[in-house]
Amino acid sequence: MKKILIVEDDPSIAELERDYLEVAGFEVKICMDGVCALNEIKQNEYNLIILDIMLPKIDGLDILRTISENKDIPVLIVSAKKEEIDKIKGLSLGADDYITKPFSPGELVARVKSHLQNYERMRNKFSNKPREKNIVIRGLEILKDSRQVFINGKEVTLTQKEFELLYVMAQSPNRVFGKDELFERIWGLDSLGNSETVTVHVRKIREKIEANPSEPQYIETLWGVGYRVKV
Repeated sequence: MKKILIVEDDPSIAELERDYLEVAGFEVKICMDGVCALNEIKQNEYNLIILDIMLPKIDGLDILRTISENKDIPVLIVSAKKEEIDKIKGLSLGADDYITKPFSPGELVARVKSHLQNYERMRNKFSNKPREKNIVIRGLEILKDSRQVFINGKEVTLTQKEFELLYVMAQSPNRVFGKDELFERIWGLDSLGNSETVTVHVRKIREKIEANPSEPQYIETLWGVGYRVKV
């Protein structure tokens, strides 16, 4: 049974999320503050985390930073903060999805299932395929099996989704990928998600691999079309 951690300080919302997820067949634990959440994440293994931003004791974004640095696990933010900048912050720090309150419990369950299925699919894809050659594009080197990325010999750290996004594009250099196609291939959510997530992740990748992110040498934007890794 998949285990879900809900980090939410509003009891009515937390219990609503728990009830729907338990009916869907998940084992659920609730934490009402950031300290409880960090202790749970440290001491126990979860398959997915549903995280609020505005929490007592420790802010949700601080928790997200800790998760991104130490765990390879899907995180869905569910927050009353609706501004675009809040969504960008959450996605930039490693969240896989951002849902605003009020929300449909049925949609939440659907997104949880989709993220878990996609996580398993991508993990199996990268672990079960026959060994493939590493990708080298000028000073950029991508090591598939160890999931490492080097730029001019210096290793840079990418999140799981950042690595998968870069790897998919680099496998087909000079091919243009639309945002919707990339979103569906990496997040596996079809119309459930927002392709703006791709824009945020591409920007984060550029910050890590480009000497000047505003004048990228590797990931090129074709306005109104999508992105490509150029050789």
